[in-house]
Amino acid sequence: MHSRPIKKKADPQAAIASAMRTVATGQMGIQALQDALDNGLSEPFAQAVSLLSTISGRVIVTGVGKSGHIGSKIAATLASTGTPAFFVHPSEANHGDLGMIARDDAIIAMSWSGETTELKGIVAYASRFSIPLIAITAGETSALAREATIVLCLPRSPEACPHGLAPTTSTLLQLVMGDALAIALLEARGFTADHFRTFHPGGQLGANLTHIGDIMHSGEAMPVVSLGTGMRDAVTVLSRKRFGCVCVVDGEGKLAGIVTDGDLARNLDRSLGEMVVEDIMTRAPKTVKPQMMASAAIAILNQHNISALVVVEDERPVGVVHFHDLLRIGVA
Repeated sequence: MHSRPIKKKADPQAAIASAMRTVATGQMGIQALQDALDNGLSEPFAQAVSLLSTISGRVIVTGVGKSGHIGSKIAATLASTGTPAFFVHPSEANHGDLGMIARDDAIIAMSWSGETTELKGIVAYASRFSIPLIAITAGETSALAREATIVLCLPRSPEACPHGLAPTTSTLLQLVMGDALAIALLEARGFTADHFRTFHPGGQLGANLTHIGDIMHSGEAMPVVSLGTGMRDAVTVLSRKRFGCVCVVDGEGKLAGIVTDGDLARNLDRSLGEMVVEDIMTRAPKTVKPQMMASAAIAILNQHNISALVVVEDERPVGVVHFHDLLRIGVA
């Protein structure tokens, strides 16, 4: 029976020092990977991106243990950035899930040592049916590397674990390499924010990628008056529409300015009932295009400490978006 380590209260300073060492070790591993990409790793990496970008099937990611957990994340990242992918556990593959892999697919097999026994079945299957196999490993001459179509050989950097046993730096490098593949493929495919939104419709990410044109208030809902409108009438429109502002347009329908609650407050000591909108309006209001993402719009609102934006096309107001609209869809 194995004895468990004696529990004792952690020393805060020792914990902080340990964290600093772990981060520093990870940084050295990342630097080693960058150096490798500056040298011999660049060519197989480019080959892997080329191969994955031209297959008609899906990318199958596989691995065991910590490499498997990283592989599962990489498969999810690939799938969410426009590269159809899913994770297959090699043990499950050996018991029927090999049928999930088709001849027009490609396989990314992850193993730090390259000698993972559980991968033998899926490697043999790839060889039998001529399915391209990309190995992400630090074992340059390993069994996995010898069978692979392309080998992405990671530098053998020290683990952060003081015993050199717990996968830390090794899994970090696997993760970074997988992310590098995903982003290179994203860029090669011309994957845009619109595409990203298609795969991420829910949550705050989906909200951030929403177009302003999808949530703006337009048509009869818009608070609009013309130049020369008396302030009494403008205040009536402002109050009825409830956006805290009213757009002012010229004779051609182009945006000339905006009157806000703030403009009214700043002019309370004047005879507002005898004035027209151009006497107090802000002549260069903040505007956005319908194609702008919600995340960019809320940044403008926060930066300028305002509550609403006028949406314009060809200098004409076509909508209004309020801070509450962005809150409603979950951006902020």
